[in-house]
Amino acid sequence: MLDVLPNPVATLWLTGLSGAGKTTLAHSVRETLQQAGLVCCLLDGDTVRTGLCRDLGFSPQDRRENIRRVAEVARLMNETGVVVIASLISPLRADRAAAQAIIGATQFHEIHIATPLAVCEQRDPKGLYRKARSGEIPDFTGISAPYEAPASPALCIDTTHTPIADAVRQIVSLIGLTQPDRRYPAPSNPGSYALQPR
Repeated sequence: MLDVLPNPVATLWLTGLSGAGKTTLAHSVRETLQQAGLVCCLLDGDTVRTGLCRDLGFSPQDRRENIRRVAEVARLMNETGVVVIASLISPLRADRAAAQAIIGATQFHEIHIATPLAVCEQRDPKGLYRKARSGEIPDFTGISAPYEAPASPALCIDTTHTPIADAVRQIVSLIGLTQPDRRYPAPSNPGSYALQPR
């Protein structure tokens, strides 16, 4: 039986390198929250760039604006009682701090998906790291552009060592969702972090 605190309105902000496992976890968290009867929304970095932020590139200014827009949407959704799962690389501490200021410190939960760069490169099914290493993709986070790890995240998860179910349990516990038997629903498209990287 799933137990949940009343109205656990929050934004679960997943940050980490490309290939860290953010999208895989975000989808599993969404399914868990939905099965608990919560209204939730997933704002994935790749998805928002096909619509809401399709006019933006990857310059520092455009990355900042991308994060600002997502944070504004998350705030509006939180105000209507929706739990938001935001899955974005969001590489700079200052930009994540700005997102927290928009959403509100009480609602904002920063979750560092701290998978090492070497593991993310090994997963790389899109070949992005290979292209970045060869210079085909400029300003690629972790290679030719910086990633600043959170100084004091609400949660830190290394998907190299943490199974998906355990990671989901840790994430949803931030908003008071508990499941004594720890059996979380598998994603509708199960698979591994390696097969479904961000």
